[in-house]
Amino acid sequence: MIPPVPSLADYGISPDRGFLPHEYPLQSLPDPYYAKWESIVANLQALLLSQRLRGTIDQMPVLSTAKLKTTAEWRRAYVLLAFMLQGYIWGGDVPAEIIPPSLSIPLLKVSSHLELPPVATYAALCLWNYKPIFPDEPADTLENLASLSTFTGSLDEQWFYLVSVAIEARGAVTIPLMLNAIAAARHNNTQLVTECLQAFAQRLDELGTLLQRMYENCDPHVFYHRIRPFLAGSKNMSDAGLPNGILYDDGTDTQSRRHYGGGSNAQSSLIQFFDIVLDIEHRPTGERRRSENSNNNNNNNNNNNNNNNNNNNNNNNNNHHHHNAASSSSGDEAGQAPKKRHNFIMEMRAYMPGPHRRFLEHVASVANIREFVEAHRDDRALCFAYDSCLAMLRALRDKHIQMVSRYIIIKSRESRGQQGQGQGRSLSPRAAPGGSSSLNARINIARPGNLSAAAGGSSKSSSGVKSAARPGSNKLRGTGGTALIPFLKQARDETGEPAIGAWAKRLLSDGPADTSYAALGKLDEHADGQLEVVGLAGTWAMDESEGGLCHW
Repeated sequence: MIPPVPSLADYGISPDRGFLPHEYPLQSLPDPYYAKWESIVANLQALLLSQRLRGTIDQMPVLSTAKLKTTAEWRRAYVLLAFMLQGYIWGGDVPAEIIPPSLSIPLLKVSSHLELPPVATYAALCLWNYKPIFPDEPADTLENLASLSTFTGSLDEQWFYLVSVAIEARGAVTIPLMLNAIAAARHNNTQLVTECLQAFAQRLDELGTLLQRMYENCDPHVFYHRIRPFLAGSKNMSDAGLPNGILYDDGTDTQSRRHYGGGSNAQSSLIQFFDIVLDIEHRPTGERRRSENSNNNNNNNNNNNNNNNNNNNNNNNNNHHHHNAASSSSGDEAGQAPKKRHNFIMEMRAYMPGPHRRFLEHVASVANIREFVEAHRDDRALCFAYDSCLAMLRALRDKHIQMVSRYIIIKSRESRGQQGQGQGRSLSPRAAPGGSSSLNARINIARPGNLSAAAGGSSKSSSGVKSAARPGSNKLRGTGGTALIPFLKQARDETGEPAIGAWAKRLLSDGPADTSYAALGKLDEHADGQLEVVGLAGTWAMDESEGGLCHW
């Protein structure tokens, strides 16, 4: 039996605000019992600036979660505890590896209740962390939004969160819209499916325009050096001083080290909903389509056959060569299981609220739009509408890559250049007596090449502090804990793969026939897939190892 089309109410999703709460988030917990939590977060910037946050949290009493009654209260508690956690970890000269019971115990309980990991997720930073300036005005208008909590108190940080909030609000109508399209496809109503897809494409175009408003009030330098370090997780953060993750001390002495990714726009259920309803396949990073793999395998087999025919007289040399190749291979050639690919998008589902995650799973079980369009290839209007949605979603991802180049890649290159000239700066350097830098100079994950004190080898920072190094430690990692550029490029290219029409297949293919086509603003992509950035750092090729915060 075919599963029913999901009901939004069953998953706590609003037809008007989508994955944002149906009612605006609480601005404070109503019970004065939680006044200490509210007070700390309300004074977060002052406590970070004065280096008093950790001491204050250490002395904070362990508060029970029993007085949290409504869903809105549990969400508010999660926001407060998540901001305290990130400030506690990254607000000192070196990252904190052990989280005290005063924070760990309630955070673990609240996270479990909301089916979220105990870290600052997209839900804590964006979905449940905003308010309208005037409640009677629309929530999808950036000028009518404000963040409830920030680490820096800056307009830039608020704007960074609020652009995502506005996108969630503006895109909310697409959820019931596309569920109606799924139902219409079941009844073979091509006209209604076409109309839904046309409206969907138009709304995706609006979201791309809204995304570009990030440039108005979020400065790349402020984001990269001041905001981004506080959003990091504990996964793949050896270079930032967390080689072993973090330990949540719940007083039982049974807790093990945990590793979580940081805040990421890949944790947006709305963006993943777009992919699901259009049936866009996102494979593990680095994995190609089956047809491409088959072609490559056939080519390899042909080459191997030719080599064998040409080298019949050189068996000994060939055997020696094959033995060396197998010894150096990490895949099937060495008789080992191939290395497991990293499916970042699917991993991010675990960072979504439980009901949202289950909603996406339900939608995936009933999604039929791509299959319906392929079965009606003779309906040009229907195919054009579907391909238009793919084009608009790919354009949205192109704009995001463009944004990442400006906010992360270029700023990373600038920082590396400054380090090479001895001009590197910490996040908030503290002067030591005599005017020299403090020996406890703050570790800043925004600086490339920050080294782990637990790994082998050593290197000297700009402050003269020796820190241990590990191979490849100059690779920039994002707060989500993954290399960003390969993920973004592949996700963008995969968006165009289901295209139906011949023109759309050409338009949405991985690369153009020549390298002379117009660049995407600051970003240019050549036919061979290599990315080149022209910006403040000059012209340079994009490494596969770059990382960052926002992943779509």
